Amino acid sequence: MKPLNPRVVAPSILIVDDIPANLQILSDMLKERNYKVRPVASGKLALQAAIASPPDLILLDINMPEMNGYEVCERLKAHESLHNIPVIFVSALTETMDKVKAFSVGGVDYLTKPFQIEEVEARISTHLKLRALQVDLERHNHHLRLMVDDQVKEISEAQLATILALSKLAEYRDEETGNHILRVQRYSQALAAKLAEPGACYEAIIDNVFIDNLFHASPMHDIGKVAIPDSILLKPGKLTNEEFEIMKKHTTFGANALAAVLEKYSNEFVRMGMELAGSHHERWDGSGYPQGLAGEAIPLSGRITMLADQYDALRSERHYKPPFDADKTYAIISEGDGRSMPCHFDPYVLEAFRAIRPIFEKIHDEFED
Repeated sequence: MKPLNPRVVAPSILIVDDIPANLQILSDMLKERNYKVRPVASGKLALQAAIASPPDLILLDINMPEMNGYEVCERLKAHESLHNIPVIFVSALTETMDKVKAFSVGGVDYLTKPFQIEEVEARISTHLKLRALQVDLERHNHHLRLMVDDQVKEISEAQLATILALSKLAEYRDEETGNHILRVQRYSQALAAKLAEPGACYEAIIDNVFIDNLFHASPMHDIGKVAIPDSILLKPGKLTNEEFEIMKKHTTFGANALAAVLEKYSNEFVRMGMELAGSHHERWDGSGYPQGLAGEAIPLSGRITMLADQYDALRSERHYKPPFDADKTYAIISEGDGRSMPCHFDPYVLEAFRAIRPIFEKIHDEFED
């Protein structure tokens, strides 16, 4: 067999054997074929050498003091940066069970002493080629994953942008609401993050996926307002009882519209949008609408968004009221306004709001109309 072209980067081979004569023989044979050889005389030194500079292949003796070849191989395979290095056992042991154990701990081949250098060279060449193909395949698969991730991200961002644009349609019809959905989006995110902290009441329910979905879904809470007539939505004075009943239907319109989307396109944040669109006016004490749900019967996403929506409504100017400052808004939500308003909120969500009041104020100032 022809030696390697010296202009090609020589593969690195780590040889492990406690007998100096064996190390010398293998080293000389492989150096003649232009391999880069690193001989070591113990399992401990082999692990240190492999960690310091991972080789392309390892020739490993079995019978060694302190740490035999099986143990060395097991430790190599348990190491994150070394587990893919091919290990060829080289041993005088000829029993079938010895070979079976060698393969069971991660060896890729087994050479029996005394050996012929041609056989050693053939086995090494074969496994180096296999390893090179494996590396190329891993690199190709990684590239494909990145391409898929980029495409999925692009599609996802387009979907989110579309949802946000649709949500803004309802907002633009009501000139008073300004950046309402952007603030509610961030208030909801901050509340959910607080409720998910270690030891918090909803730690087991709220994870990063829930928080992310809530952030993207909360702009849809008022999407049903696109179906409310302008004569009611933009009325400058107080709504009549009949008009208010029509206004309340925006929750059902929004939930139904998103339910139709969900039937064709299964998506978790759309499902959450459907939940909170239909429940963000429900109240903890059962006095809300459209279904009069109470307590934990109200979806958690709706309970969170309901407080965020109420806070922003109080801080914002409306045709029927001036904007309230931070202190008055905090007092109304956390203490009540004569109508037992705290009973409207999930007590744990209310507690989280009290704890992160400065964050709410910062969000309001950053996205002020």
